[in-house]
Amino acid sequence: MDDKIRCGWCGTDPLYQKYHDEEWGRPVYDDETLFEFLLLETFQAGLSWITILRRRETFAQAFENFDYKKIAKYGEEEIERLMADPGIIRNKLKVHSAITNAQNFIKVQEEFGSFSKYFWAFTDGKPIDNKVNSLSEVPATTPLSDKISKDLKKRGFKFVGSTIIYAHMQATGMVNDHVSNCWVKQ
Repeated sequence: MDDKIRCGWCGTDPLYQKYHDEEWGRPVYDDETLFEFLLLETFQAGLSWITILRRRETFAQAFENFDYKKIAKYGEEEIERLMADPGIIRNKLKVHSAITNAQNFIKVQEEFGSFSKYFWAFTDGKPIDNKVNSLSEVPATTPLSDKISKDLKKRGFKFVGSTIIYAHMQATGMVNDHVSNCWVKQ
């Protein structure tokens, strides 16, 4: 066992700790990873994040390593395949939204040059380093997540409410909500 102090949400689960230590809150600027987290956050809606993390590899297999160009072209055959896959969350609305979001992701890339440029423009390309001392100080939404959510919805994205977007911002390091005594924050 290590003696690292971590954010309380990851508990003692080794998978959660690895995710916390290596990914959460670290800035992501590549479109592939931004899309992966967008897709995973879509399926996480209403569920715990650990449920999704435990199925991450299965999601990667089911969604062709999160290749948004392939996902954007999915039709009924792929939808049926996904709905029959017990390794993912089999919710038809979420499956359809993954396809719709992939299509809109490409449109954003065409307009801005990359999804990353679009996404990070909301913070002038810099992460927001929040000063939080406890989990109770970490918000579920912020005015910025409200703004991004509203803009994504206007662009046709689905399952992108403010809470999901704030979680996406945390996962991709747009915001750093590691508590002040967490070893990652040090």
